[in-house]
Amino acid sequence: MKTIFCILTLISSTFCWAQKEFQPKGSIILQTVDGDLDGDQIPEKVIVYNTKDPGELGEIREIQILKKVNGQWTILEKSTNAILDSESGGIMGDPYSGTSIEKGILIINHFGGSSWKWAYTDKYRYQNGHFELIGHTSSSGRPGDYIKNVDFNLSTGQINFKNEVDDIKEYGPSQKETFIKKGIKINLQNRNDNSIKIVLPQTKQKIFL
Repeated sequence: MKTIFCILTLISSTFCWAQKEFQPKGSIILQTVDGDLDGDQIPEKVIVYNTKDPGELGEIREIQILKKVNGQWTILEKSTNAILDSESGGIMGDPYSGTSIEKGILIINHFGGSSWKWAYTDKYRYQNGHFELIGHTSSSGRPGDYIKNVDFNLSTGQINFKNEVDDIKEYGPSQKETFIKKGIKINLQNRNDNSIKIVLPQTKQKIFL
């Protein structure tokens, strides 16, 4: 028992040292998640920080993925572009609603708005030396008026769009469309650098990434 305790203490102290080494100055930790992200059966450690640096809407967030190599923690990847600023959620304030790891996929969730609400989920896979966006789902609208849902598989290029309209008199009939849009490359580094607009050919609905 004493030996196990010593090993756990050593692992914990090693990580705490690594965390302090890589943590942005003046930042606070929002979340820490463990899980295997590169398929080697060894858990990586994902840390989300709220930095003290000002962004366009509140403070900048930074996500770091730490990997243990030869007994030492190193940064596999980090980004200040994948998580929205601290006040980007509109009236609802902080839009960040959590990060998780499922079956080797890094999942980041956001939501915001007021009576009109929006939410989206990004899914990243570690491939080609980066965490590339492979899936994006989103919803936006207001109950009683309409709710738009988008499911975009960036690996296959398939976009499933649905606009469920309650107030048909104001917004017209509900709509559905499936469209293939290949070749969009997004990763943790460039996630929110520029807005990407896709216009669906049948419904003429606009999708923004």
